[in-house]
Amino acid sequence: MSDTPSIDRQQPSARASHSAAFSPLYQQIKGLILQGLDRGEWKPGEAIPSELELAARFQVSQGTVRKAIDELAADNLLIRRQGKGTFVATHNEARVRYRFLRLSPDDGQAATSSSQILDCRRTKASADIAAALDLRAGDAVVNMRRLLSFDDIPTILDDIWLPGSVFKGLTLEFLQRYRGPVYALFETEFGVSMVRAEEKIRAVAATAAQADFLRVQSGSPLLQVERIAYTYGDRPMELRRGHYVTDRYHYRNSLN
Repeated sequence: MSDTPSIDRQQPSARASHSAAFSPLYQQIKGLILQGLDRGEWKPGEAIPSELELAARFQVSQGTVRKAIDELAADNLLIRRQGKGTFVATHNEARVRYRFLRLSPDDGQAATSSSQILDCRRTKASADIAAALDLRAGDAVVNMRRLLSFDDIPTILDDIWLPGSVFKGLTLEFLQRYRGPVYALFETEFGVSMVRAEEKIRAVAATAAQADFLRVQSGSPLLQVERIAYTYGDRPMELRRGHYVTDRYHYRNSLN
């Protein structure tokens, strides 16, 4: 196809002289598929073309496409369904919905979760918020506050900032009417898929306001988790500062 992005097909000698810029062919295909996802060519929950169709489109082997898709599936960006094909991951999927939430119960028993949006307003980005979201200080942002409970016990108080230019029309009333996962709302209503995140974790003491929401004593130890979530193209779309009560929970991560 004439509009298909080009693939680096340098000879080995040329590759050696440009080793810093070279990436394996399957990684280039992975990048081209990501570009299609970023453009909205395939929406969350939709099937992508078959491996054979993508191989013909990019003029590579089916094995090369399969390796690219394997990595995207490992990254939770695509989901394989036996006998049905490969689909774009969506935060409506149970296996994807809480993949950024690493809080686990100490007793291993699953708890019933509930979410309450406490506030949502448009404001101007402070210098630190702007830096995290790749904005200018003073740019419009949407600021949300959410309380997440497990078995009706308040456990996480989230303060969330989103770029105002992207999330126009996001209001408290809108959020209070919505009953699904917040990230799924961002996908369906604003076309923003959160595909990866970076976190910083530290121990802090609960402020009086935080203690009131979380039903703990002021000064009680909390786990502060600061997360920047990115959409395709490594564009930051959310800054989230969560304060976690961990008397019955622990933060779990897997390191490879």
